[in-house]
Amino acid sequence: MDCHESHKNRTFGRKFGDDAYAIEELVAELGSVFLCASLGFVDSTIEWHASYLDSWIKVLKANGSTVFCAVSAAQKAFDLIQASSELVALAE
Repeated sequence: MDCHESHKNRTFGRKFGDDAYAIEELVAELGSVFLCASLGFVDSTIEWHASYLDSWIKVLKANGSTVFCAVSAAQKAFDLIQASSELVALAE
């Protein structure tokens, strides 16, 4: 898989269950929470997100700074998606 230039210095998990994979999944889930909230889908999805995030408690307990790194990465992804969607809207 050919990654975007900004992804080339990131470490992605190699397989389901390893810590790096779990962190990428956490980043994706948090990004999903941010996107759903920005689109007004909070009420219909919040319980599902909460139970899914609960499964990451083990990773978060092992390293408290992981959550801050994951939130930061998710925010960057959200900002990129939001900026891209604004560019598409302007182009239309």
